Amino acid sequence: MKIKSVLFCLIAFALPHLASAAGIDRFDEAKPVWPTGLEKERNLFIGFKTRFASKEGDRCVLRITGSSAYRVSLNGEFAHWGPARAAKGHFRVDEIELEISKGENTLAVEAAGYNCNSFYFIDQPSFLQAEILLNDKVVRATGRDGDFTALRLPRVQKVARYSFQRTYSELYRIDPTCDDWKMNPVSGGAPSRLETASRVPLSVQREVKLLPRRAPYPDFAVNGPFKPVSRAEITFDEVRKTRKIRFVDDPGPSGRGNAFAREELEENWWDLSQRYVSSGRKNVNAEDLSKIVLKEGESMIFDAGLNDTGFPMLSVKCLRPGKIAFRFDEILLGGEVSPTRYECANVVVWDLKSIGEYDLEAFEPYTLRYADVMACSGDFEIKSVSLRTYKNPEAKRAKLISSDQATVEIFEAARETFAQNAADVFTDCPGRERAGWLCDSYFTGRSSLLLTGKLDSEKLFLENYLLPDRFDHLPEGMFAMCYPGDFPTKSFIPNWAMWLVLEVEEYKRRGGDAAIVEAYRPKLVNLVNYLKTFRNRDGLLERLPSWVFVEWSRANFLVQDVNYPSNMMWAEVLSAMDRLYGMPELAVEAERVRETVRRQSWTGEWFCDNAKRRKDGTLELSGECTETCQYYAFYFKTATKDRYPELWRTLVDDFGPKRKKTKKHPNIWPSNAFIGNYLRLECLSREGLSKKILEETRGFFQYMADRTGTLWEYDAPTASCNHGFASHAAVVYVRDIVGLRSVDYVKGTVDFRPPEDVDMDFIEVEIPVGDDEVIKAGWKREAGGIVKTLHLPPGFKEKECCR
Repeated sequence: MKIKSVLFCLIAFALPHLASAAGIDRFDEAKPVWPTGLEKERNLFIGFKTRFASKEGDRCVLRITGSSAYRVSLNGEFAHWGPARAAKGHFRVDEIELEISKGENTLAVEAAGYNCNSFYFIDQPSFLQAEILLNDKVVRATGRDGDFTALRLPRVQKVARYSFQRTYSELYRIDPTCDDWKMNPVSGGAPSRLETASRVPLSVQREVKLLPRRAPYPDFAVNGPFKPVSRAEITFDEVRKTRKIRFVDDPGPSGRGNAFAREELEENWWDLSQRYVSSGRKNVNAEDLSKIVLKEGESMIFDAGLNDTGFPMLSVKCLRPGKIAFRFDEILLGGEVSPTRYECANVVVWDLKSIGEYDLEAFEPYTLRYADVMACSGDFEIKSVSLRTYKNPEAKRAKLISSDQATVEIFEAARETFAQNAADVFTDCPGRERAGWLCDSYFTGRSSLLLTGKLDSEKLFLENYLLPDRFDHLPEGMFAMCYPGDFPTKSFIPNWAMWLVLEVEEYKRRGGDAAIVEAYRPKLVNLVNYLKTFRNRDGLLERLPSWVFVEWSRANFLVQDVNYPSNMMWAEVLSAMDRLYGMPELAVEAERVRETVRRQSWTGEWFCDNAKRRKDGTLELSGECTETCQYYAFYFKTATKDRYPELWRTLVDDFGPKRKKTKKHPNIWPSNAFIGNYLRLECLSREGLSKKILEETRGFFQYMADRTGTLWEYDAPTASCNHGFASHAAVVYVRDIVGLRSVDYVKGTVDFRPPEDVDMDFIEVEIPVGDDEVIKAGWKREAGGIVKTLHLPPGFKEKECCR
């Protein structure tokens, strides 16, 4: 389907070398509206419609925001999906230029009001606010009598949640006329049948606080058609035991019933999807595919070519009415799309009530490489399977070429991972959660500047955390672990708040908005003061509350009573507060914490992860040591290679991806991808071990890039295969393999030192700076040694030491 909108962003320069998307944070006339009395109703899907006339040469702009999400079409064609998310009570305004037709135009907005506690959208009343401007004059506005009409759309309301972290799954009961209301009717034509039957009155809602979008407008390019892979028969097993899951069998993150009870559900596709069992699956050949017909009880798996994120699309001819299900996942297990691997209701269902042609598209973005299209009932001709992508378009600006194909593939996987995890907030994963987690953002923030040349997306992320006076249900001074989101269970991660301190410091160093950094001062001081309440008589943090998180490994089970990785990080947080705000007393305390951790945790060979409090009040080391604890020690400066040379040599020589085969030091629990393996690469980078970094990144990432084209949450495909923090691999390659050790965007200097020991013929990178400029850096190996090339934009220069 051709996209008929041109998205644009107003750009202003806040710093000499970094562009900032200013955007717009107001409406001239529009008011927030929603169907009368339904603003707190769960999982409503409402259509808003208006018509207007234009003449040749008119410039048309749509301003729009709302809660929870909306999809815009103009004259029946897709135009936009939004908004970018914001803090509670705040809403970001999209401003898009529409490619209108001369004469009559129909603008339609499909809006979802979830009113559902999640890590994705905040549970707050639904509304839509929109206005259309022709040549800067408002011609249509919500809240103005007669300008917009509204109707209830045929998305089934009482369904299971999609996941514990997100809102509701999608089930539609439709016929071929259900999208007619969005079209531009023949002059004088009557309203569509759905429009007439389902119209609802609108009421003006309370005023809301408005913010500029900041994030770039997404890339909505279509990936497809997908390639057919295999065909099978499916049967429905009514007695098959299904896996229970918390987003169906308990009320979800809220603890207060945002999931519909099982007995309320009209259909529960978490369970139903598991009951469809395939048999006799066979690969298909191109010559078999002149016409794909799925009869009842048949399915076909399609391949998107890479693990991608966006809105699944099906072009279907219904030959006999029935249900068609789009079941999906990031990988195949035993040649099948697993309905349970990812612990999400990874299925969108359309119940087609009449024969005819249908262009089907999911409303929410999902992540998948493989789609299993199932004819649960009825018969269908499948004309195409595709995905309208939902990505940050600016990641395309960074480029890397190399004589080493593995390096190129891993860089591309990192870039793809970032693009899918930065459509608005920095997300952990673009499928299961779409949540803006701290710690993940520390790494993604680095990737963002490298790949886009701007700080707009990170500013949006940090602004969201800055805006609340305090976070609902959390202790005074504590930050939410992911945001925007809701936490009435009072759960939080104290370590993630510490990562925020370190990210704010790096944001400042990257040339971030000084006003935001300063505005964080009282909030970060409050955080430090809150954490100080957990200091024991040795000056270490003890029995930190809620969810103490070190990484996805055994290290996460060794967090009480005194967790030494947490205290290693705590020391660096105290040092960072001094560097940020001039608090030397905290720097002094940081050194005391480091020395105490060395004295208590060091066993003579390893740093032990934790100590437990005996009944007599003394501390006793648990005796358990993890690989990740050692990396925390070095990364946060509790340890150095000079102070602990034997440990450092052991880590360098015996650990890394090869240890799965060598099985050296079996008593030391191994690290996982998030975040131990990345901390290892950071420690190796500090010592300039580029050759080893290249070798190990192949071991850590090549199999991921080969299988999904994205980088994963774990070192195995048991969770998300597309995790935002993992895009940091691109930073590693530019810094350690290209040798662009640092770029100071404020002073306009670069530190470019190509590594001498990397086994590669050539490598070159191009990274953006602001809107229009780029840095090009590279090197090639010649008989006389390494020959480097460097192109810098105006105002930049190479550091004297590196020339």
